[in-house]
Amino acid sequence: TVAFARPWTVGLILLGSGTLVYFVSTFTALIVEGDIGGALRRNRMRKHVERMKDHVIVCGVGTTGVHVVAELIVTETPFVVIDADEQRLLKLQEEYGEKNVHWVLGDATDDEVLRAAGIEHCRGVVSALHDDKDNLFVTVTVRALNSRTRNVAKAIEPTAVEKMKRAGADSVVSTNYIGGMRLVSEMIRPQVTQFLDQMLRDRTQNLRIEEVQVPEGSPLVGLQLRESAIRKVSDVLVIAVREADGELVHNPPPSMTISKGMTLIVLARTKDVLRLREGVMDGSIGRA
Repeated sequence: TVAFARPWTVGLILLGSGTLVYFVSTFTALIVEGDIGGALRRNRMRKHVERMKDHVIVCGVGTTGVHVVAELIVTETPFVVIDADEQRLLKLQEEYGEKNVHWVLGDATDDEVLRAAGIEHCRGVVSALHDDKDNLFVTVTVRALNSRTRNVAKAIEPTAVEKMKRAGADSVVSTNYIGGMRLVSEMIRPQVTQFLDQMLRDRTQNLRIEEVQVPEGSPLVGLQLRESAIRKVSDVLVIAVREADGELVHNPPPSMTISKGMTLIVLARTKDVLRLREGVMDGSIGRA
């Protein structure tokens, strides 16, 4: 018995030490990868968001918000996402890359959360939460915190549309209305619907209908469309223009004169739209 006692004791010591080491390492990993890792990740993201300007804030990345994010990424539009579910945010980062998705964890109806997302210097806010009351609350809060930013809200019930507009929304999108229009379009104009779908889903071309505003002082002001270097600098097709007074002209003739404040509605690839916007803003696009 004594002969077997020593090996047995040594075995128990080794087993106990191994168990203790395993427990300590697992516990340490849990702390580092959980609380500390999450805190470091959120702090790193906060610093990125603080440096952002002229971006879009997306409130909610549920069944609607995820599609908003996808389009913003395709069109290379900077954005910040707000959501109370961190797993959704991490899933977005996993799908599109950490450098492409910036987020703030929290409730979008909270003033401080909107401030953390840069509400004071953003270009617009999309409210895509699940509940109309929450979207209405965000609309009111955004208008109070930044009256200059564009405010777009999602509405589920038809009665919520006018309420959100009265609350300060620049535009309200009724998901039921859009769904109904899509259903009837599939029935009576299937080829048009297919064309638009292919245009949106083609990841190699990224063809879009976009808008470019002509600022005061641009070399384009006073030129006719055919005199401008728009087609030479960027491969875009001007399909309509909106005058500064709001009048919309479809299929404008080549002889149409470009005026300050005019918005050019163009059909083009994303990279060409970006090139056109840069040229219009810095004055590098003028006479052909």
